[in-house]
Amino acid sequence: MIEIYLFVNPLGKICLNIEREILKFAQAESKKIQLRLIPLVNMKTIKNLLKVHAITSTDITGRNELFENMYSAALDFKAAQLQGKKKGRHILLNLQQMIAEENIPYSTVLAEKLIVEAGGDLEMFQADRHSSFVKDSFQIDQQIAREMGVSKHPSAVIYNYACDRDFGVLIEEYLTIEHIKRLCETSEENYVHFHDPIQLAEDFEHSVPKGHLHLL
Repeated sequence: MIEIYLFVNPLGKICLNIEREILKFAQAESKKIQLRLIPLVNMKTIKNLLKVHAITSTDITGRNELFENMYSAALDFKAAQLQGKKKGRHILLNLQQMIAEENIPYSTVLAEKLIVEAGGDLEMFQADRHSSFVKDSFQIDQQIAREMGVSKHPSAVIYNYACDRDFGVLIEEYLTIEHIKRLCETSEENYVHFHDPIQLAEDFEHSVPKGHLHLL
């Protein structure tokens, strides 16, 4: 089995693109790939996004709005997940698409519309959305990110158990579908080549900037 932890901006276009590619790849693969999508919202991600959105550090209103929208979208995703992974992914990918690609402002009404479109229970979603369980679940995700040393997105941690690899590989920020595919290979050559952590790091040094690949 292969396990992928994908840390994403719940409202970001770059993250949406890599999510689409990984989901397409996982569906086409014969080997079992378990994908865990984790919304990442912290001070470092907010600081990076302020630059992307041209929001100055003195614009307190703009900064707070960005944080609140990201946090709210993350809770939307976690609440939808309680009704199944497919509904959770529907909410996440469609929120990202509408906001990042179609320039539709984020709102809880938009999230509620999407859960209905996915065939979800709106009343259950609304109740879960404001529950302590969902908020605690979000905090657990942030704890997982801290424990894995993830502070930027998109980032992925891949565990390729099919190769008896006893360590995970973190690629932070500079993530492509080619990296994912390479780390998910289960051929004998890949087993021999990547079973050595030093060799693995050397293999990626030309495509991943220094300091953005880590062995866990």
